[in-house]
Amino acid sequence: MSWIDWVGMIPAIIFPVATLVQVVHLLRVKNATGVSALSWSAFAVGNLALYVYTEKYLEWQALLGLLGTALLQVYLIALILYYQRQAVKEQI
Repeated sequence: MSWIDWVGMIPAIIFPVATLVQVVHLLRVKNATGVSALSWSAFAVGNLALYVYTEKYLEWQALLGLLGTALLQVYLIALILYYQRQAVKEQI
């Protein structure tokens, strides 16, 4: 394994783990106050664009670090929107 492969492992691990931390937090507190769906949408679009740009479609680093993270971020966005709607319903 070359050094560039090792470097590629860093975002392949950090990006999905960081997103997963936010997902777990939302699932625990069941409240999306202060969490921006727009920001996470930008991250998801950025990860998808970078996945396409790198043209390394079958390398696990790109699959996990970019495509997998983007999928987690889409789930996170859905959670944010769901909990924001719940908060609005509770105020009515």
